[in-house]
Amino acid sequence: MRDAQRQQRPTRTAFGGRVTGGRPVVTLTLIGLCVVSYVLQLTSDTWTRDLAFAPFIGEAEPWRFLTAAFLHSTGNIAHIAFNMIALWSVGPFLEASLGRWRFLALYLLSAVGGSVMVLLLASPVELSWVTGVVGASGAVFGLFGAVLVVLRRVGRSAGGIVAVIAINAVLGFVLPGVAWQAHLGGLLVGAALGAAFAYAPRERRTLVAVGSCAAVAVLLVGAAVVTYAGV
Repeated sequence: MRDAQRQQRPTRTAFGGRVTGGRPVVTLTLIGLCVVSYVLQLTSDTWTRDLAFAPFIGEAEPWRFLTAAFLHSTGNIAHIAFNMIALWSVGPFLEASLGRWRFLALYLLSAVGGSVMVLLLASPVELSWVTGVVGASGAVFGLFGAVLVVLRRVGRSAGGIVAVIAINAVLGFVLPGVAWQAHLGGLLVGAALGAAFAYAPRERRTLVAVGSCAAVAVLLVGAAVVTYAGV
């Protein structure tokens, strides 16, 4: 029986992810990391300062492109609450549909994409160059972009996600202190990776998934390097 179990091919989802069942481990882990990080922000004088992203410091400390996505505004608890609710709303579905490693790659690359877009749209002679940016919004918008594509791929209505994206896009321009640039960057990266995962040929799903993630990573790094070189 053990030999038969080892030889049995794992069950896959429609997008090539391995069916694992149980709790959405990656989603819960990401939420847990954000909550722990938020507590450290409240209790440490340096946690936010050392991990937040701003264009002027990203070249010297590139890890900030990602770590900023695990920070939130300590003066507005609604910031982390909204992002975690949004992550829980779409995360388990995407994690189950795409598989854990695809979902994690989607989240992290969308987070970086949000920071890169902040860099691309900032000006060295304006306040935007030295303004710190925090929040998982870029990564969450990446999930919105991906779930939009995935729902369309399986023939399900995506009207609710479109409405959420539209409302938050408007709020990004209306409410003060909202980095709409990060929303845009995350959304573009998420939609691109979602399309690659959802429409990959059945026999080349893994190859396409790995290749698309690598291509997006190279594109983001290249965009940041070129931008800094031109400053």
